[in-house]
Amino acid sequence: MGLSFFYEFTAPASTTAAELEVFLHDVQREAKALGFNPTTVLNVPFDTPERREFANRLGGNFTLQDDRLKGVAIPAPGQLRNHDPESGESRLFPQHGVVLIVTDERGCEACFGFFQFPEHITDIHGAVLAATGLQGRWWFRDFVSSPDPRVRALVGHFETAGYTKMVKDEFA
Repeated sequence: MGLSFFYEFTAPASTTAAELEVFLHDVQREAKALGFNPTTVLNVPFDTPERREFANRLGGNFTLQDDRLKGVAIPAPGQLRNHDPESGESRLFPQHGVVLIVTDERGCEACFGFFQFPEHITDIHGAVLAATGLQGRWWFRDFVSSPDPRVRALVGHFETAGYTKMVKDEFA
């Protein structure tokens, strides 16, 4: 098993997608100056099956385990990527994302940004099955298996802005 650099970001629910997009465009300028190419910033709702699958490829899912999701609970379509009725563990699709994607010289991509998930998981009748606990906050977690200092520099922008919840560098 190799080493990784983990990062987790969060922003208050009151932060707009437009504000996060402006921030990520600033980080994108730094990414380009550091030699990442191509780079792109996306501000997109994940409101169709195709977009939700795209969110999954970006690392956009949040894991929740709740006893109320065990057994015969049938979550409404489009909320969950995976649902294990035995353990009650579910992976949620985000509703919206604002992300920066950077590509290094080898063609390896890394994502940084924010996803907004539903506050509740509902069943097919609209009844609340479980709360996510995110309370509308924007959230993102990912990792890279690279000691590249440029990635750490980009994460540093999130730290300076107060968006970093956790960083774990196994290379340090």
